[in-house]
Amino acid sequence: MNEKELVLHLTDANFDNEVNNSTLPVLVDFWAPWCGPCRMLAPVLEQVAQRYAGKIVVGKVNVDENPNVTGRFGILSIPTLIFFKAGKEIERIVGAMPEPALSAKIDELLK
Repeated sequence: MNEKELVLHLTDANFDNEVNNSTLPVLVDFWAPWCGPCRMLAPVLEQVAQRYAGKIVVGKVNVDENPNVTGRFGILSIPTLIFFKAGKEIERIVGAMPEPALSAKIDELLK
């Protein structure tokens, strides 16, 4: 499975449909291609997407290309990860984190 299949590319156009209508919790990464910590987080998100396939959905929003969603959630620093359940924000993490720390947080949120 490649990254395209594992991580949903979310946009202003498809965000509400993909996140609000998901039967699984959704972890959304707000990022930009010029952001160093965002690039460090990308392989971590791929690992998490693989590890939790069928349990959560992982998506990414490019903040430069999707100003509506970015503004609606008040994203000021990137990377910002927001965890949604039933379309509602339940957790927000600002900054990159290693895979074990992110997985521990996901395990906690899935309880």
